[in-house]
Amino acid sequence: MIYTAFMSKSLDQTDCAIITILEQDGRASLAEIAKEVALTGPAVGERLRRMREIGQISGFSVRVDLRALGYTIQALVRIKPRSGQLQAVERMIADQPRFMSCDRVTGDDCYVARLALADVAELDDILLPFHDRAETHTAIVKSSIFEDRLPPLTPLA
Repeated sequence: MIYTAFMSKSLDQTDCAIITILEQDGRASLAEIAKEVALTGPAVGERLRRMREIGQISGFSVRVDLRALGYTIQALVRIKPRSGQLQAVERMIADQPRFMSCDRVTGDDCYVARLALADVAELDDILLPFHDRAETHTAIVKSSIFEDRLPPLTPLA
């Protein structure tokens, strides 16, 4: 039932435009968005409420400059738990606050996670506890071509 209700509330061109504006500037006011999409502020507010209600928008966030906070290095870590250690490793990942994100993946590894580091020497302190329970492979991020972004938004039929 939830799936049917979700699909019946498809995005139209205006919804796509509102999301695109917010993706570029999450602090845009309803009045600013309304001007861009030729609606009133209350109409934009109602559309945002509806999109949140049905799960098309799950929340709003802030982008932080990690370097300004002292995290000058990021690392991607592929993690392959040893036999019988899957749940324990998952808890370890969740409990380590330096992991900024973690995805369960297919293939040889079970997880791909992203770490924030002040310097490369911290890798040993963070990953050493995993070595009894998992195999890890680390790559240091040299630079990012782009940060998280939305795929192209098109109205759903």
